[in-house]
Amino acid sequence: MSPSAIQKGCRERDKKVDELLKMSTKELSRLEVMQRLADKRMSQKETAEVLRVSVRHVKRLLRVYRREGAKGLVSKRRGRRSNNRLAEATKQKALDLLKSKYEGFGPTLAHEKLVELEGLKISDESVRQLMIVEELWKPKKARKVEVHQMRERRACFGELVQIDGSPHDWFEGRAAACVLLVFIDDATGKLVQLRFVESESFFSYCQAAEGYFKRHGKPVAFYSDKHGIFRVNQPSTGSSDALTQFGRAMQELDIQIICANTPQAKGRVERVNQTLQDRLVKEMRLRGISSMADGNAYLPEFMEDLNRRFAAQPRSTHDAHRPLTTKDDLARILTWQETRTISKNLTLQFEKVVYQIQTKRPSYALRNAKVTVCVDPHQNISLLYKGQSLPYTIFHKQAKQSETVASKNVNQSLDKKLPSPNKPAPDHPWRKGFATPLSKKSRNVPAARGGDISTLEIR
Repeated sequence: MSPSAIQKGCRERDKKVDELLKMSTKELSRLEVMQRLADKRMSQKETAEVLRVSVRHVKRLLRVYRREGAKGLVSKRRGRRSNNRLAEATKQKALDLLKSKYEGFGPTLAHEKLVELEGLKISDESVRQLMIVEELWKPKKARKVEVHQMRERRACFGELVQIDGSPHDWFEGRAAACVLLVFIDDATGKLVQLRFVESESFFSYCQAAEGYFKRHGKPVAFYSDKHGIFRVNQPSTGSSDALTQFGRAMQELDIQIICANTPQAKGRVERVNQTLQDRLVKEMRLRGISSMADGNAYLPEFMEDLNRRFAAQPRSTHDAHRPLTTKDDLARILTWQETRTISKNLTLQFEKVVYQIQTKRPSYALRNAKVTVCVDPHQNISLLYKGQSLPYTIFHKQAKQSETVASKNVNQSLDKKLPSPNKPAPDHPWRKGFATPLSKKSRNVPAARGGDISTLEIR
């Protein structure tokens, strides 16, 4: 063989190698299958099943392969710009909005606002890529996967409701930081109650639960953490089965309370807390909401929109909620209740206050009787004896010496007690500046000018 023929053969071989290197993994796999089909080691039907295309398309590929070889299997669109590429005007408008009006938004929420409010035709992945390129959003690094036991959703709506409180700066400094109480249905992932409160307390959970009961009815069970509101974490001797005030109220309403051992066990409400700290904060910023009252007024609209987007269908169509009955006196049940014994003088003491019972009955009839003291959210006191309210007068009220505050509420309690700083008046000397007093040795030294406080050069 002549040297020229050898060189020509090498060039053709190098050309084929270059063509193979330009092929994708999918195209290389298709080339191998088409070679087997061309050698009649496979049928057209088997080839169609392997490539997951129709037999007609296999015939079309075979004709191209016989005419052009491996080059015919390479996509003709390679190296060309996509016909569905994002228009430069749309791209620029999206970037302007992302850097101004929607600054700090995540890709998913930003895409929703650009499409629904601004009318842009853009995909969520395009928004994500734009934000990454412009360094407006950084993709999260893949964390180490922690394996937790999976728990299947409950079958019925209202069978299990996860509850939790999420402290956060919800108004981004426009109002004081507060807590959002979250009630989410386990079967559907549907938000059933949201409420802004100052802190997690018995009364705040009762107010949120009352709104939920009146809207949907009573669920079968609540699923919570081991907060002291739901569980007695340090029972005293001989009272290991004691109930908290919230537990007592739910027991009267025939609602079971289940406490999770780990945050991962109630992961559904924990994940929705993260979603709310992103979406809800941005939505309230766009609407200029700057108070808890305005926030609570907006929450029903927000819940409806979020449930429409993300709620799932339950496996069963049965609604496990039970309607409220005449026996479910929420005004009485959702109060702080403690038992006291009436003395011989028909008095009892509660929270350092002595109450004198007023009754027309003989005094011996109520001596040593057990009375339930009920405190409502407005700190109104009622005394119940066998379900009937007893009239009373305040006999003596002691000075308040100390109070018990939960560890989570220490900062909030101290902030309320601290006096607000007094701002100097507009004509205060501190605002005008003043001269430093002169000593006898330096009275003849001129003061330096400039600044709020004049200084002296001492020699």
